[in-house]
This record gives sequence, structure tokens and C-alpha cells, in this order.
Amino acid sequence: MPALLDKVELPLKSATSSAWAAGVLAEPLALLSDHAHLERKAATNALELLHQWPDPIPPDAWVTTMTAVAGEEADHLQLVLRILHKRGGTFSRSHRNPYAKALRDLIRLGGGTTDARRNTLTDRLMVSALIEVRSCERFATLADYLAETGEDEELAKLYKGLWASEHGHYITFLDLARKLPGVPAEAIERRWQEMLEQEAAILADQSHYPGMHSGVPEDTDR
Repeated sequence: MPALLDKVELPLKSATSSAWAAGVLAEPLALLSDHAHLERKAATNALELLHQWPDPIPPDAWVTTMTAVAGEEADHLQLVLRILHKRGGTFSRSHRNPYAKALRDLIRLGGGTTDARRNTLTDRLMVSALIEVRSCERFATLADYLAETGEDEELAKLYKGLWASEHGHYITFLDLARKLPGVPAEAIERRWQEMLEQEAAILADQSHYPGMHSGVPEDTDR
């Protein structure tokens, strides 16, 4: 069976190893809880962007897109929680994601000018795209690892079923950034390449823990 990542080209500047998959799958309940929080935050992010459409983009089209993303993420949350609870796990009350926080710190903030607001929105959309495309890659890595080892058919099915949706969300956010009015195409592409490089560096700096955006175990090759 061909690997899922062979079916799609991703722009990421680094690849996730099977060592990462083996490491996080050693604690499946913690991984599922982390995953559930990511789906919750993804749904919240789409809802926060709901009213951020820039003129002259028609608000109806923008709102329809964001509500669709939020709805899909909420469905994923319900699915992950169902598996977590069935296995006797608990959805934690709090959650930290140093990777996502570091990406959000890249967003250009401040200033009341039109250009400043466009820069902020551009970066918010790109950070959303980065999180989605890395999640896509990580889901596919997990699905491929589980298919190869024959372990945990339920989780293999879960991640095989979700990776394509994350890919679709990444395309959605990046396309919205590329279509923002008043932002030159070359500026968008330059910023996107900058953020891809920064994403790879941020991920490489993460410690290992049973989470979707964690680093590889220290006793393995990166």
C-alpha cells in the first residue's frame, strides 16, 4: 500500500520521522487528549476569524468558509473524544502547545493602518495554514506507521480518515491569504516562504511529549 504522504506534495521544510510516531503512540491516551485540544482550538480559531473579512471580499463567502472549517473541526473533536472516552481516557482541563504559541508570536501586530491590519490578517491565515499542513503531515505519518506495524487499527483508521481534511483546511487558509486585496502576490509568497522556514525551526526546537506538535525522542536520530 503506498504511503499517504506519497499522494500529496506538502511545502514543509522538514519531515517527521517514524521515531516520532513510535514515541507519541507509546502514550495513546495522552496523544488523543492533546489531539482533542488541537481540534477544539482549530474550531475556535476559525470562529475568531469569522468576522475578519477584508473589504471588498463579500462577507457571505468568507463567513461560509470559516463556518465550514469550524464545523469540520468540531466534528473531528467529537470523533477524537469518543475514542478517548471509550478507552478510559479523560479530556484534560488545560492544554499547552508551545509550537502553536511560537507560530502565533510570528504574527505582525500593532498599528491602526490598513496595511498593518492586512499584515496581521495575512499572518493569521498563514499561521493557520502552517498548523493545518503540519497536522496533515503528522496524521499521515501516524497512519503510515500504524499501517506498516499493524498496531492499533482504530487509531490507524482515525488518522487515515483525518489527514486529507487537514490538507483541505491548509489549502483553504493559504488561498484566502493569497487572495487578500491590496497585498502583492510576490509579498505573499515571500512571507509564506519565510514562515515555512521559521515553522521548521520552531518544530525542531520542541521537546518530546505525547502530542501532535512535539519533537522526536532525544534518544533517536532526528
